[in-house]
Amino acid sequence: MNLDLNRANASEYKSNAQIARVLTERWVQLNGYCPNCGQENIDAFENNAPVADFYCTSCSEQFELKSKIAKKVGSKVVDGAYATMIERIQSDSNPHFFFLTYDKTSWKVNNFLIIPKHYFTPSIIEKRTPLKPTARRAGWVGCNINLTSIPDAGRIFLIKNSMVMDKEDVYAKWKTTSFLSQRTGESRSWILDVMRCVDCMPEHTFSLRDMYAFEDELKVKHPNNHFIKDKIRQQLQVLRDKGMITFKGRGIYEKVTT
Repeated sequence: MNLDLNRANASEYKSNAQIARVLTERWVQLNGYCPNCGQENIDAFENNAPVADFYCTSCSEQFELKSKIAKKVGSKVVDGAYATMIERIQSDSNPHFFFLTYDKTSWKVNNFLIIPKHYFTPSIIEKRTPLKPTARRAGWVGCNINLTSIPDAGRIFLIKNSMVMDKEDVYAKWKTTSFLSQRTGESRSWILDVMRCVDCMPEHTFSLRDMYAFEDELKVKHPNNHFIKDKIRQQLQVLRDKGMITFKGRGIYEKVTT
């Protein structure tokens, strides 16, 4: 991957927003690839496509790009209308998300990652304060994507801190959690919540008792479930079967490093 954003691609534009959009979208089209099937080329939709920015010419998976000037990806990404975003992530046409950060001094890409669409649930979308009555779009409600609510396994870096990741590692991480695409609603929410709890464990090895410490937190998220501990054990078994953790015996588990 070439980390340079070629400014010549936006020489005809004056607006900073337009320059940034053209440069980053062109860079993705030239350097991005599909982690789902390994296709080397992804193509751009026509401008103002209603759902996504890019699609894979082989498997037809769709991708939307979010980019910003920053050294780090950060904890939140500003998005558009809250209601539209919620409707979108609950639809069958929801795209995967590319997130790109770059340095405006050197015009180089710092980070480029993908978050598969099956990690997007309403709980990670934050509603922003409505615009004031004096605003041109009075009452309009935007949203933020809270990246800290996404499990580590769902943040798949193609470039991290200016280092290009090995493609085989990217493919392997993608495939590890692709089973989530077959889950919907409460079933997917449960497994994602337990994955986040595992991420919170400070040590590589943890116990079932450690996981039970999240019982109250999970009870708030799933108020209709009265068997939280049973559900925790069930989700840990799923993660074990999918190779994301290993069971060491006697209520002890170990994270799997990928």
